[in-house]
Amino acid sequence: MRLALFDLDNTLLAGDSDFEWAQFLIEKGVLDREVYEARNQQFYDQYKAGTLDIHEFLDFQLKPLARHPREQLDAWHAEFMSRKVIPMIAPGTAALLQKHAADVCVIVTATNSFVTAPIARHLGVGHLIATEPEAVEGEFTGRVVGTPSFREGKVERLEQWLAQQGRAWADVGDSWFYSDSLNDLPLLAQVLHPVAVDPDATLRAHAEQAGWPIISLR
Repeated sequence: MRLALFDLDNTLLAGDSDFEWAQFLIEKGVLDREVYEARNQQFYDQYKAGTLDIHEFLDFQLKPLARHPREQLDAWHAEFMSRKVIPMIAPGTAALLQKHAADVCVIVTATNSFVTAPIARHLGVGHLIATEPEAVEGEFTGRVVGTPSFREGKVERLEQWLAQQGRAWADVGDSWFYSDSLNDLPLLAQVLHPVAVDPDATLRAHAEQAGWPIISLR
């Protein structure tokens, strides 16, 4: 089994879908700009600094999903895809995914699956490991299910995913992980071929010291 893993935000996308979803809802008037915009930026800055409390952030990010019917959320997401996400796809993403066309490709992202599942489908990536928002009878509750796929949680969730396929790390003959973020160092350390993509300063320094490839998709 050859396994190609991809972070999504600021890696395959030249931007952050989590941050942009909240901004989109603010622009639509769904979320109050005065209340949400500063908090959204604060959480994004914490993420980039490696200091994000994922549970505090998920409480902020998932609560709005619980306030609206799924049908309305899906309609907003379709507009979000066309207006925000598709223009954010990094120019080099298609070629990178094509390079791994014969491998098992998985997007592994901390962003919740409501936001990211349509993006993975658009990119043609058949497998997605994302933070899972709880839903009851199709409607979101504002809570999270299981371990968020963030930092060490990405390793845990990937191991769970492999187990669901009837496999383990020992069955993976070759592996890659492409990421931009210092937050992904735990999973980058697990694969045979860690690759830094348009990395933040901390990941760039680590990659240079470790001799990891550094590429740009932009």
